Amino acid sequence: MKKITMVLIAIALSSASFTVTAKGRQPCSGKKGGISHCSGGKFVCVDGTISKSKKICGR
Repeated sequence: MKKITMVLIAIALSSASFTVTAKGRQPCSGKKGGISHCSGGKFVCVDGTISKSKKICGR
């Protein structure tokens, strides 16, 4: 019984870490340097460009 419990815990922990890393691309990722701020519902990247993301940023 202990072995089964340990296996289930190991599976739960490994699947939880997988979902965190599988989130996908973020606005302004890569060479753009990340998100600087939000302007009019659009993401403004650190390099000054506006992200082409269809996501709307909060105000």
